[in-house]
Amino acid sequence: MSAIVTLKKGEGRLIKAGGMWIFDNEIDTITGSWENGEIVNIHDFDGYPMGRGFINENSKIRIRLMTRHIEQEIDEAFLRMRIQNAWDYRKTTVDTSSCRVIFGEADFLPGFIVDKYEDVLVVQCLALGMEQFKEQIVCILKEVLAADGILVRGVYERSDANERKKEGLPKVKDFIGEPFDTNVEIVENGVHYLVDVVNGQKTGFFLDQKYNRLAMQRICKGKRVLDCFTHMGTFALNAGIAGAKEVTGLDISEFAIEQARANARLNHLEDIVHFKCANVLDELPRLAAEGEKYDVVILDPPAFTKSREATKNAIKGYREINIKGLKLVKDGGYLATCSCSHFMTQELLAKTVKEAAKSAHKRLRQVEFRTQSADHPILWAADESYYLKFYIFQVVEEK
Repeated sequence: MSAIVTLKKGEGRLIKAGGMWIFDNEIDTITGSWENGEIVNIHDFDGYPMGRGFINENSKIRIRLMTRHIEQEIDEAFLRMRIQNAWDYRKTTVDTSSCRVIFGEADFLPGFIVDKYEDVLVVQCLALGMEQFKEQIVCILKEVLAADGILVRGVYERSDANERKKEGLPKVKDFIGEPFDTNVEIVENGVHYLVDVVNGQKTGFFLDQKYNRLAMQRICKGKRVLDCFTHMGTFALNAGIAGAKEVTGLDISEFAIEQARANARLNHLEDIVHFKCANVLDELPRLAAEGEKYDVVILDPPAFTKSREATKNAIKGYREINIKGLKLVKDGGYLATCSCSHFMTQELLAKTVKEAAKSAHKRLRQVEFRTQSADHPILWAADESYYLKFYIFQVVEEK
């Protein structure tokens, strides 16, 4: 018999709105015996059944919901249903050659992520309660993909994020199953990349910007482009393959720059797309002092904030980088700017970019606003699933 968690009166606002989390301060009582990671039943203050989820007293997110049906067994049939639904959704909405197959809470498998790079899967488990299902999910997912003729060559686990500490879990980087060559060639928007799933950022590559990169192809044709925080050269190479005249990519990581150069050679773009290892915040003022101007400037910085408390400093960082970037855009040129922190809301980013434009004496005409690729679905009422905000502007001098 599962333990019963009863909420305080007036609490449980997130899950009542369609979210997946219950915080420690929302719980009134827990009856019955339980261990961290186990499935418990959740009742409202008046005994109304609200669903089932796994509990972890190490985390402020005390319970993550698995189902809203109190009678539902969390068994193989349940997991297969969740995985099949996730895959069917991807087949409908995105190019599945390389994509995120499972996106945690937004696919109703909280704290569990799987990215597919061609025939390789990379798994990230961020919640204690999902550890028990990890290998079972991988096994079922391989069967689901095989039914569509996709044979998985290997599976690697990249559970090395800091969130694991909050769950009382150690960091893990290892093969699930037999070892294999972990350098994988993928094709996205016509661009070839070598993805290193062991040493690359996150699970090896940022799949969430796929269609934002594609949107920039049209704008970069025939243009002089500056791609800041280029990482593996993703936006720079999309510009190059679209027919940009000249592209420069900047990143502080020598490892990332070497990967970017290898990717440029892979696409026969090394004569057009060049990369430089540099601190973007220092390099942009230097370029401005030299009188450099670009038709297109792309700003894809890392998350300046990973907590609500650090948001004030993050706003300063986003404002500063946008001022510096705007000063390098030719009159009538284009700026692409984004934030990948869910604490930096769309409204906050828009306000910050507006202030930056005022400081740089530029006027902005919005071309479009975009978010993360559809394989990273945004679950309404689960704010943490909405994190990527992406603006494209035309930049006009004040005159």
